Amino acid sequence: MNHAIAIDCMGGDHGPSVTVAAASGFLADHSEANAMLVGKESELTTYVEKLDPAIRQRLHIQHASEVVGMGESPPSALKNKKDSSMRVAINLVKRGEAAGCVSAGNTGALMATARFVLKMLPGIDRPAICAVMPTMRGQVYMLDLGANVDCSAEHLVQFGIMGSVLASALEHRQAPSVGLLNIGEEAIKGNSVVKDAAEGLQNSGVNFLGNVEGDGIFKGHADIVVCDGFVGNVSLKTTEGLAQMINSFLREEFKRGLIARTAALLAMPVLRRFKRRVDHRSFNGAVLLGLRGVVIKSHGSADVYAFQQAITRAYETVRNGVLTRISERLHELHMDEKSSTGEDYGEGESEEAVFVERNA
Repeated sequence: MNHAIAIDCMGGDHGPSVTVAAASGFLADHSEANAMLVGKESELTTYVEKLDPAIRQRLHIQHASEVVGMGESPPSALKNKKDSSMRVAINLVKRGEAAGCVSAGNTGALMATARFVLKMLPGIDRPAICAVMPTMRGQVYMLDLGANVDCSAEHLVQFGIMGSVLASALEHRQAPSVGLLNIGEEAIKGNSVVKDAAEGLQNSGVNFLGNVEGDGIFKGHADIVVCDGFVGNVSLKTTEGLAQMINSFLREEFKRGLIARTAALLAMPVLRRFKRRVDHRSFNGAVLLGLRGVVIKSHGSADVYAFQQAITRAYETVRNGVLTRISERLHELHMDEKSSTGEDYGEGESEEAVFVERNA
């Protein structure tokens, strides 16, 4: 089995100083894996030469002459950056030279490029961003977190099926529970799209629990929470802001005088354990579900530890055969018969230009 992970080393806020070190740490923990470092060869070589020789043997540098900027528009990246580190990494997955890829680069550009190059799995209309977050009972898989602002009921059903398969594969659970994010638990709540999605999920074969309210996400009411990308992204960013606020408040209170500083020293072991449980870096790496290839999006500001978690998530997604499992599940439901396996772009304009126009 191909255990090579392609890494966009130029994306994100820190570039090779983080991505190469993270790749080295990942390989040290996974003796059967390999990594393909994608980016400007001369720059990557400088970092690779400093690594342990045993690690260097399992690294391959793939040159890419361009870099997609964090503020660059997806259409521009798709049409004008055909030799970017992001696109070259995705091309390696397309050609089967890598089993999956990881990038901390521009989210919109990554989604557009991955969708254009890899295409969608039969039976899936749109890709979804699925990330893991901590809960009072463990962790929850939540999707979509920003790929699709407007979703139909059928899209939400597809998200629920993919999320269920992903959680089942990675958590080794037979029937993880699926909840639909709503403004109330009662079936009568929500708009028509959510109500229709609930009915579709009920008949989809997943372990559908019904509606989940916002507070139920972190209470662990469901293993998978489904929503559209607008609601999901707002929920995610609100959560991140709340966590930062709590951390700031704790720091301020523990600095209020000698007694507070003494209390902080006494509470340090508890605070460290608390930090480990909610450390967002441990959950870094969102899966772009629905594509014909494994693509993982890392936070752009990820440090070495966080980016290594994203590489590990790509590896585990590949190792547990998530794409095959999703395809098999869709085939069982006969959903793969509803979509075509390719796209005809016609003649005249470039494929990228037609794709951008159709998906604007």
